[in-house]
Amino acid sequence: MSHNNEKRAIKKVIGIVSGKGGVGKSLVTSSLAVLTRKKGYKVGILDADITGPSIPKMFGVSNRALASEEGILPEKTQNDIKIMSINLLLDDENAPVIWRGPLVSSVVKQFWNDVIWGDIDYLFIDMPPGTSDVVLTVFQTIPLDGIIVVTTPQDLVHMIVRKAYNMAKKMRVPVLGIVENMSYVKCPHCSEKIEVFGKSHIEDIAKTLDIEVFGRMPIDPVLAEACDKGEVEKLDRDYLAQAVDYIVRNLKID
Repeated sequence: MSHNNEKRAIKKVIGIVSGKGGVGKSLVTSSLAVLTRKKGYKVGILDADITGPSIPKMFGVSNRALASEEGILPEKTQNDIKIMSINLLLDDENAPVIWRGPLVSSVVKQFWNDVIWGDIDYLFIDMPPGTSDVVLTVFQTIPLDGIIVVTTPQDLVHMIVRKAYNMAKKMRVPVLGIVENMSYVKCPHCSEKIEVFGKSHIEDIAKTLDIEVFGRMPIDPVLAEACDKGEVEKLDRDYLAQAVDYIVRNLKID
């Protein structure tokens, strides 16, 4: 499967996955996109989490996406990151998407095939959680150059990460690395790192699966507030700088 056709010239595609919901996958996706854009690359985000879309809100984008005879035009953030999400097509962004799996999967395919992405160096895909049919659709429809697994320090993490890892391996998609979110909270008074959800297991998991650790993101109230306000691009947080360095070093664009 080619990345390119008359609607798109996408060089590299990276999926952001998680074995379960609520781990901050969209936050990791937006952070990676912002940092990659700051390096001067042309960046896009395909929000494949159709029933739980949050990318437009994080970037403060509320305009409806426009369509032409050629296809759907993605919206742009303040720093020219192209995004496409189901929320950009709904009359009411608060309306729930109550659809069965096949319809959700068809929308994901449409976001890949019918959106006029144009020239993109790195396209990040915010995947639905778990290993459902929609995730399978992404793996089968979109030629991924690699995935990044997002997790938290809680119990059962080993098993959940293995599920996502094994699915990628079965679909012959490289696992680039792992990010741990909600790793700790930093005390505002003494800067001590408090591991709210228990001791981190990320190094053990990465060693067992022989994958890179891309970083540990703390519970950061300032970052959370910026996402709520749609100002994720305004923050200067480099928790995932190592991940972006790895991506641009190992997934070189032509």
